Amino acid sequence: MNIEEINGFIKVGKIAQEMRKFVRGYIKPGMPIVEIAKTIQEEIEKRGAVCAFPVNLSIDDLAAHYHPAPNEKTLASGLLKVDMGVSIDGYIADTALTLDLTEDNRHKELINASDEALKSAIELLSSNPTINEIGETIQNTITKKGFSPIVNLSGHSISRYNVHAGITIPNYANGNKNKLDLGVYAIEPFATTGEGRIYEGESGNIYSIINQKNPRSPKAREIYKFVMEKYKTLPFSSREIQEKFGPISKLALTELENQDIIKSYGKLIEKAKGPVTQSEHTVIITEENGKRKIIVTTREE
Repeated sequence: MNIEEINGFIKVGKIAQEMRKFVRGYIKPGMPIVEIAKTIQEEIEKRGAVCAFPVNLSIDDLAAHYHPAPNEKTLASGLLKVDMGVSIDGYIADTALTLDLTEDNRHKELINASDEALKSAIELLSSNPTINEIGETIQNTITKKGFSPIVNLSGHSISRYNVHAGITIPNYANGNKNKLDLGVYAIEPFATTGEGRIYEGESGNIYSIINQKNPRSPKAREIYKFVMEKYKTLPFSSREIQEKFGPISKLALTELENQDIIKSYGKLIEKAKGPVTQSEHTVIITEENGKRKIIVTTREE
């Protein structure tokens, strides 16, 4: 990456840092999660950015890939994962934190497990570890605290306009002896009291464009044009589309999906229904004076 690209990723990372601080002070038990989703999007857009994906608000055993539907009545409670993405000109910052909204703070140690795993993995990066060693560090940190990593969720590489750019960073020792090249990555441990595996459920109200071609109906074409202009290939929410284009947009989204223009992301649920925590930062691996340098773009300063 050149200096312009590095600065692009750092810029959106600073907005993500601000959003992490905002979320910690803003979210309270009993708040409607649809209002939380709207407010976080508004705060990101106030800062001159867009959501790199719809904010994920996942409660308890729901690990990821859930964005509230319009008029949803679900209230913030239990173990709430807040997974946010920030983008300007395709540069992306991806970060997540977990809030314990229980009265007795019963999930403190589980949150600490994923937080410590994230910290340990980032500290390891400067030594140019194998991908297996990163996963092993995450796994060991979580299991030593008496919990399980979720082995079929992982971190990932990031490129412009692409949140998941192809390289997988596991949360367990998977035997991969390759090393991470210079680039941008999300390190993303998940910890649980459950089985340590997730399955995919029904739609989580999140979509992305997978084929760039004109839909048949005028409303579908209008929605397609809006998404391409605002997000390009970045994921978007059915909530935003329905609020902007009205109830008929549900049929248009179905048309777009049936024509293989968009795809839907299913909710990711822990198999044993164990509560799940998530911790995530975006890092840049670069070089300075011939030495490996790690920049954590989303960590609060």
